[in-house]
Amino acid sequence: MTETPTGAPQGALADPAYVMAAVDLLGAVAYGELAAFERLADDAKLAPTLADRVALSGMAAGEFSHVQLLTARIEALGADPYAAMEPFRAPLENFHARTQPSDWFEGLVKAYVGDGMAADFYREVAAYLDAETRETVTASLADTGRSAFVVDRVRGAIAEDHRLGGRLALWGRRIMGEALVQAQTVAAEREAMTALLAGGVDRPGLDLAAVGRMFARLTERHADRMAELGLDA
Repeated sequence: MTETPTGAPQGALADPAYVMAAVDLLGAVAYGELAAFERLADDAKLAPTLADRVALSGMAAGEFSHVQLLTARIEALGADPYAAMEPFRAPLENFHARTQPSDWFEGLVKAYVGDGMAADFYREVAAYLDAETRETVTASLADTGRSAFVVDRVRGAIAEDHRLGGRLALWGRRIMGEALVQAQTVAAEREAMTALLAGGVDRPGLDLAAVGRMFARLTERHADRMAELGLDA
């Protein structure tokens, strides 16, 4: 079977195993975007200024539009979007329960670091999808303006109180650790997604070295994000 430059086999949509894998990934991303919408809406209620509240509410609306984009693609592949999202409900809720922020700034760092790493992970897996599904995933992971907003607020707060930087650096490391465990769990437990990580559903085995390099890249990007926030990784 010939392959596209990104690794997804041509005519893949005629393969039920491939479609299952694509739907699995779309379901994971869709539930993550739904959770991001809910958290941003909650964070908006804690915003210290009206301007911050409006900004976060707008970002939340952007995340929900991503959910709609993803569920439409799942339906186009002939699957039930709610059934596709359901397997990811418990693990993601467990992650959020273990990383409940204690204040406004911890919430901002969690959104930037945790969601950023999740987006990186899903982009890595999406490299093996057909072009239309890959573009849907990439579009749904587009930044809604949150990154610039978080960097501005966190850097400004650290400039006023240097002790805050130490606390948020520890918090960012904790978020990263929990997010890595979450990504590894998803990669290991979802057979369809594991097939994509292997380079396609038509390939026989998981390349552990390649997966290791992927997680190394995720760790490097985390360090870059922490640096953007003015925090030590």
